[in-house]
Amino acid sequence: MEKEAKTVYEFSATLLDGREVSLEEFRGRVLLIVNTASRCGFTPQYAGLEEIYRKHRERGFAVLGFPCNQFGAQEPGPNAEIGAFCEKNYGVDFPMFSKVDVNGPSAHPLYRFLTKAKRGLLGSGIQWNFTKFLIDRQGNVVDRFGPSTAPPRLARKIEALLDR
Repeated sequence: MEKEAKTVYEFSATLLDGREVSLEEFRGRVLLIVNTASRCGFTPQYAGLEEIYRKHRERGFAVLGFPCNQFGAQEPGPNAEIGAFCEKNYGVDFPMFSKVDVNGPSAHPLYRFLTKAKRGLLGSGIQWNFTKFLIDRQGNVVDRFGPSTAPPRLARKIEALLDR
């Protein structure tokens, strides 16, 4: 029987450059984990995510982006193309991971954990790109936000976690 994870630190994922990273590397930080896409109506949120990341990273905050092609095939390109798009168009400097599935039998284990920890309005599955999960400094999922919640609207909740 597989041991049930208690925090996000028990997972690892592959960065766009192919390097495997344990989320343990982010221990002690407040995290915003987001499934992203380059050809989505919510893609301009990259700018807000980068802004909030730059504003709070020195205080122990990080955004972790997970490209996903499960919704309308809005992230069809390879990792190198995704990284170039994010950097060129939005100056993304926060960690971006390799493309993952967030729903279904091939969902990344991290996303199975996140969706079990915080259900959305329509159940546990991710409904669209730019769904966001807020993680406290202990690695616990504390909140979930739908795609229409713009990053600036998360500032107070992020700051409250950073002040703890």
